[in-house]
Amino acid sequence: MITPDATRLAAPSISSTTWVGRKVRLREVTPADRTALSRFDVAGHTPLVGGYQHWAAHRASTTGEDLELGIVSRRSGLLVGSLSTVRTDSSRFSYGIGIAPWYGRCGYAADAITVLLALMFGQRGYRECEISIYGNNFASQSLHARLGFWETGRLDDPGLSHGTFRYLVMMTLSATEFWSRHPGIALPMQADRTGRGVHWRRLRGRHWRGEDRF
Repeated sequence: MITPDATRLAAPSISSTTWVGRKVRLREVTPADRTALSRFDVAGHTPLVGGYQHWAAHRASTTGEDLELGIVSRRSGLLVGSLSTVRTDSSRFSYGIGIAPWYGRCGYAADAITVLLALMFGQRGYRECEISIYGNNFASQSLHARLGFWETGRLDDPGLSHGTFRYLVMMTLSATEFWSRHPGIALPMQADRTGRGVHWRRLRGRHWRGEDRF
């Protein structure tokens, strides 16, 4: 269940609400995040989607429909990454996301994307999400495939300088496909008093081995 953080204003606006997943919280990016976001860019991490750069993305001009969100670990309270959305038309959107390299493979990306999709498809009423990923970024392609995205084509781009992979992989996911995978997610406007995240589950047994963590 996606819930507003009880410590903030319980309003439906993303600017006054923290949206909660199982491992992360999404909140509005603020000027105070500039140092951390700049460090993420300097570290030269591999972006999960397209050519995403943290602080550069949040300095760009946005429309009233676009979101600029920080990804915060629920356990540590630290900023671990960021994402931003772009409205492509009345029913479709895209996004860019990046996780700082020293916070990789902790499941933050998958959790943040799931929270974002539930917000965009549920509260904002979009019907489709379309993203582009560098051809050599197999980890991101695999992650998005596990989340339900499927490849729709490849876009050649001679301007890319990523070895022999001079193309972008286009992937898409519809709202219908997303909800079929997550039928239990809801978007209440009041805080969830249980404190459970967007895809809370019972604890696994001692021999449970989860999916590959990104």
